[in-house]
Amino acid sequence: MADHSAGAPEVVTYERTGSVARVTLNRPEYRNAQNSAMTYALDAAFRRAADDDAVGAVVLAGAGEHFSAGHDIGSPGRDAHLSFPRTAGLWWDHVGKQGGDARFARESEVYLGMCRRWRELPKPVVCAVQGACVAGGLMLAWVCDLIVAAEGAYFADPVLRMGIPGVEYFAHPWVMGPRAAKEFLYTGDRMTARRAHEIGMVNRVVPDADLRTEAEALAARIAGMPRFGLALAKRAVNQAEDLMGLHSGLDSVFGLHHLAHAHNAETGTDALAGMDARAMRAAARSPQHPARDTGSEDGA
Repeated sequence: MADHSAGAPEVVTYERTGSVARVTLNRPEYRNAQNSAMTYALDAAFRRAADDDAVGAVVLAGAGEHFSAGHDIGSPGRDAHLSFPRTAGLWWDHVGKQGGDARFARESEVYLGMCRRWRELPKPVVCAVQGACVAGGLMLAWVCDLIVAAEGAYFADPVLRMGIPGVEYFAHPWVMGPRAAKEFLYTGDRMTARRAHEIGMVNRVVPDADLRTEAEALAARIAGMPRFGLALAKRAVNQAEDLMGLHSGLDSVFGLHHLAHAHNAETGTDALAGMDARAMRAAARSPQHPARDTGSEDGA
């Protein structure tokens, strides 16, 4: 589960206490921005939890002050140009390809494909969120079964500032309802943990200092239920959600997402409309997009 860099710390850590596995995103110096090394390390950790008969439930957490500020669009560890062993699908590698061919190949694997894969982990996953859960961070939280948020946590998808309709795993209307999803996307504003709880996106809000204890206690309680029954119940709810259009909706919006990338590339300097993490924060602080208790200042 290590980074490509020799001697680098693990970008995802794994530990088991009793029947609960704790999987932790471990790039706190970059607000746990997700590079490819982290994505594949996270996949390996979930596979390890699935294969371990002693594990009844999983907690997904983030080291440091923030759960995840999203996909890595500017840290020194950004590795979008590198190949990794592909596990989410059979599409070809993105390296050596150009334009939409390269971007679609990579994003269908590391973003949409991986999220779908993790959503199907047959053991319940509790997500523990503190600080920022922004853009790509939302995708990780949304594929979990339950979300426990610290009181100081906030959620945002600001990628509309790039001219893109939302993150690659477009579950917004299903996790928060259509009208809340539209406000969330149209403004790019932060949503507080309390508001996320009110609309049903978050299961519990707890004091910041109690987040780990509360999330692991909930996971341990769930792990005491019959394992096969939990797996079937999870599949039943996921199937019901797919019958409500989630699976096909994700496919259709993934296409719109890539249309936006192509439009940006044709009309501007790059597929992200010239935006990086710094530019996203600056846009959030501008008079047109004032920072609010419900607004974001983080990158994608």
